[in-house]
Amino acid sequence: MTPAQRQQLFERLAQANPHPTTELIWHTPFQLLLAVLLSAQSTDVGVNRVTAPLFPTLQTPQDLLTLGLAAFEEAIRTLGLYRTKSRHAIEMAKILVDQHEGQVPETQVELEALPGVGRKTANVVLNTLYGHPTIAVDTHVFRVANRTGLARGTTPLAVEQALLRAVPAPFLQHAHHWLILQGRHICLARAPRCGICPIQDLCDTGKIHV
Repeated sequence: MTPAQRQQLFERLAQANPHPTTELIWHTPFQLLLAVLLSAQSTDVGVNRVTAPLFPTLQTPQDLLTLGLAAFEEAIRTLGLYRTKSRHAIEMAKILVDQHEGQVPETQVELEALPGVGRKTANVVLNTLYGHPTIAVDTHVFRVANRTGLARGTTPLAVEQALLRAVPAPFLQHAHHWLILQGRHICLARAPRCGICPIQDLCDTGKIHV
């Protein structure tokens, strides 16, 4: 894909959705961090379902510590890996209270030092909460980047680095949100909806069906 095609691709995605954001529902920085942690191997819809009754009284790390492991585990038991996620969440909350005055840190290193927080989660938080031009590569971004020819790589890190080089600077802030939504709603894994795709003619795979 040429630089001109990449520019056109993001212009179209931006025109269709000028202000993309995560589909997770959150109101405080800690809620965002917790929701992203819970979203691993779970859908945003599923996470929102369990956090809806929790978040009115679960706004800070201290709130989670007060709730306790057993109650939190029971509340999220419909999510995959809920026991591991519960343990990580409690450990994370304790570190935030003890080492960060209850605040969500703003650096990659500090975020990745938290239990259950990997590079993807850190990038989502840095981008959505603090406005950093990071790119979080989940399965949707990985698929869309490779399938379209926008940025190819065999690992999430390789795709992230390729995207950081490929995405025109004015679009970096929202790039991963556009790509996630593209993969979630149009560029599906098993049956991509090429007929309604706004970037089909720019996509290496989509061109086959033009």
